[in-house]
Amino acid sequence: MKTMTIKTVKFIGLGYLEPLIRMIAGEEVKKNAKDVFKRIFIPLLSVFLFILLWQSFSDYLNNVESEMKIEKALKDQGPEAAKKLEECIASGDISCRPNSLPSPIMVVGALGKLWDDHLLLSAKKSDFIQQYTAMNEERLAKGETEIKYTGRPSFVDQIFTSLKTVFAGFLLSIIIAIPMGILLGLSETLRTSFNWIVQIFKPVSPVVWLLLVSMIVKTILANVDVEKSFVISFISVGLCSMWATLVNTSAGVSSVDKDYINVARVLQLGTYSKIFKIILPSSFPMIFTGLRITLSVAWMVLIAIELLAQSPGLGSFVWEEFQNGSSDSNSKIIVAMFVIGLIGFMLDRIMMIFQKLLTFNN
Repeated sequence: MKTMTIKTVKFIGLGYLEPLIRMIAGEEVKKNAKDVFKRIFIPLLSVFLFILLWQSFSDYLNNVESEMKIEKALKDQGPEAAKKLEECIASGDISCRPNSLPSPIMVVGALGKLWDDHLLLSAKKSDFIQQYTAMNEERLAKGETEIKYTGRPSFVDQIFTSLKTVFAGFLLSIIIAIPMGILLGLSETLRTSFNWIVQIFKPVSPVVWLLLVSMIVKTILANVDVEKSFVISFISVGLCSMWATLVNTSAGVSSVDKDYINVARVLQLGTYSKIFKIILPSSFPMIFTGLRITLSVAWMVLIAIELLAQSPGLGSFVWEEFQNGSSDSNSKIIVAMFVIGLIGFMLDRIMMIFQKLLTFNN
């Protein structure tokens, strides 16, 4: 059981927990205690130091901005107004709190508010569905359009919208990049002929892809009843992030061991059999490396694309909170930053698990 646990944590990329498991199991306690200290307690110490520095820097910025606000009040409104403002700031009142970097406690509080907001909005949506279900069924039976819920999405809803968009863009990048990568990898002539396309379009900014896709999609889907912002966002994400998969697939296919190709010729395998039984299995490590990079890039550019396209998602949430400009909004932006980072980390771990399941060691 212990061996299975160690293998599991290594498989999912959490091998640094191995010393702790061995220590709990009573194996070489002294040696594993040192490993636990190095791999677990020192990282935990770094987290503590990070929070301490964050709190200190937040206090410093708040003090600087408080002094600036008090000096401005003294200059513009006089000593009495400056004293009232100083007392208000000292009391911790939100209305006069400095609008600077929020503290860790404020961010945790903002996380709780976002969750409470999600529960409230979910209850409202559920009530709407219960109230209009029968009416919508009647409208659909008559050929009329149903009444849709148009309430504000919660932070959790925005997370799921962003995940839906990034996976749609990731799927699009797979559909385009892997077949093209196989073709370029199989033919040196094609690889040389089309290399300029890869080299020119690979570094293009997501902003440019967004503008280009917007022009095309709005023209093609002008008379189609679809959510154009979602279509624009996921196509832009896919086109912007597919290049790592394209390059790695091409490199993996072109570097397949020639002995494998010779064996395929001896066995007289057809083209499709050679690709799916010899070339792709041999290229999987390189392909999955490209896919991991593609998914990371897709998640990274998604926020900027959602922000610019004003499509629902975390990017839109961050922009709306930034425009709101309150200290509470700053805390929510920090929450979104941590959520974006954690989701990116989890997506990378998931891709690594799939890579280990579908590839083989040398």
